[in-house]
Amino acid sequence: MIHIRRAGALDAAPMAELLNVIIAKGGTTAMVDPVTATQLRQRMRLPGAAWHLAEDTQGTLMGFQWIEPHPDLPEGGVDVATFVRLGETGIGIGSSLFEQTRKAAKDMGYTHIHAIIRADNSGGMAYYQSRGFETYR
Repeated sequence: MIHIRRAGALDAAPMAELLNVIIAKGGTTAMVDPVTATQLRQRMRLPGAAWHLAEDTQGTLMGFQWIEPHPDLPEGGVDVATFVRLGETGIGIGSSLFEQTRKAAKDMGYTHIHAIIRADNSGGMAYYQSRGFETYR
């Protein structure tokens, strides 16, 4: 069973650890440099951002997702990023995260969510398409 909750500053270290494993593997994120907990905490404080995480019943971080404004998006739009622990994709973590993120975006007044995905990230493309996303460019 997966539990979704708002992420807080104390979650930054385990989120950085999970993300750095994904970055090191390569192929699913445009990020190439490792991140620190401090960097994630700073990003979490950006105005208009919302962060959620997924935990299993033992409290192990399984994934996280954030939305934040992006200067290149049309008005009312917000950017989304999703990261799921390697080997744990396809079991509903991303779906559970997106339900909470979508609700937060609506509550914050956003009218549309954008995802910037690498063209070679077939898993990410399938995930976002299954959430109703359409290719924009």
